[in-house]
Formats: sequence, structure tokens, C-alpha cells
Amino acid sequence: MGKNSPACDCDVIHVDVVEAVREKMPDERELGALSDFFKVLGDSTRAKIISALDESEMCVCDLAVLLGMTKSAISHQLGLLRRSNLVKNRREGRVVYYSLSDDHIRQIYEMGIEHIRELGGDEEEQ
Repeated sequence: MGKNSPACDCDVIHVDVVEAVREKMPDERELGALSDFFKVLGDSTRAKIISALDESEMCVCDLAVLLGMTKSAISHQLGLLRRSNLVKNRREGRVVYYSLSDDHIRQIYEMGIEHIRELGGDEEEQ
């Protein structure tokens, strides 16, 4: 590490802190699942779909028109989002409508957008 790199230069290990944090940390399985969850969200096309579904329930055709993509491409991404439990669907006659699977997904998306917008505001002030 370079001399300007932040690093802990102490000889004392804060055992109480380390143990308290260790007890509260998720296990490896949960952390792996969390990592996979964010990987699914880490694709811009899927993020666009999540953004659209945050506003309204939509069918594949509507999403395809909105995003300027083929129905096949949208269906492929929706399948991945559905298998990852980020979206759900319901059938009304011959039309299948998609929506966010629950309020947790909505909150994660909206908090992420809020965070990005706050960062954007900070960059303009600098």
C-alpha cells in the first residue's frame, strides 16, 4: 500500500467490536444470495424494467414500446427477474401483466435512485 492509502496502523485489536459485528453478520449463504440479488439489478435493461414497473403494472408489449426493444428481449429479461423474485405476473385473458414482486423491491429501487440523484446534486456543487 502507498503511504496515502487508508489503513489501520494500530496494534490493538478491538475484540469486543469484532465479536459484536461477527454475531450480527449474515452467514455465507445469505451474503451469496444478496450478491446474486444485486447482480440481477446490476444490468441497465433490467433496471429500466424495474423503473417502469415501479410506476405501473405493464405487459410485455407496453414495455417493449417504452424501452424500444423487442418483445423477445423484454420477455427474456422478465423471465430472469421473475426467477429472481423481483417481479411477478398475472394473467388477464390473453395478456400477462408484470409488476414488482413486493414493496421491498420498490423501496430498494427508489432508495437507489434517491441516492444516485443526491450524488448528482453534490457533483454539481463542487
